[in-house]
Amino acid sequence: MPEDLSPAHLAHAMPGRSVRSYPALLSTEADAMAWARAGAPSGAVVVADYQAAPRGRGGLPWYTAPGAGLSFSIVLRPDLPPTREGWCYIAGLLALTDAIAGTDVVIEWPDRVARRGTRHPLASLGTHVQLGLSGTDWAVINVLIHDAQGPRDALLARCVVAIEARLNEEQETVLEEYRSRCATLGQHVQARLVPLGPNGVRVLGEGLDVMDDGALVIRTDEGRRVAVRPQDLGLLEDADESD
Repeated sequence: MPEDLSPAHLAHAMPGRSVRSYPALLSTEADAMAWARAGAPSGAVVVADYQAAPRGRGGLPWYTAPGAGLSFSIVLRPDLPPTREGWCYIAGLLALTDAIAGTDVVIEWPDRVARRGTRHPLASLGTHVQLGLSGTDWAVINVLIHDAQGPRDALLARCVVAIEARLNEEQETVLEEYRSRCATLGQHVQARLVPLGPNGVRVLGEGLDVMDDGALVIRTDEGRRVAVRPQDLGLLEDADESD
């Protein structure tokens, strides 16, 4: 086990928090989801130095390099109605910009944080939300910091505190800050919805706004407004470079 992710270091960085730490694991998401079903407290964290099969939004594969990146999952029990399950993307991504910091850090809807003007993400995020009859039973947010600088225990602590803080903050405050940091707004994009394929649905237009359910509002070239939810998106492309 790398020293900065050892139980002793994590207990010092995050006192009182329920944490599971592994040298290697198939998937922190799978472990966190099983823990959530078994009653894990909100704020419980699963972290691994290496994951064999990490997954992000919609099951998209991630790659983790042992000792280089930081990948973890956090169990949450937010007070969210079923119609707003995508809010975890909004609060989670904004929290990562807080934790990573830097004036040139921007959000790329729906699931990435990057440095302005670059194509390589600093961080990626995925969520799984378990819905009940009247609301959210629990949620798991999965985070991959692609190149973690400095001791990872301190970065992990900043990330989980920031995620919890943004989820508990006033909705309008979070949305206002998210919009101000979202590089997708104002861009000409093509959203390819699931299922992907030659006959799949495509929405082409300008990224206009982000809603409280996590959806990106696209104003099409015909002037219509279409809301695309993160959980319905297969791929988002630069419309000027897509086929």
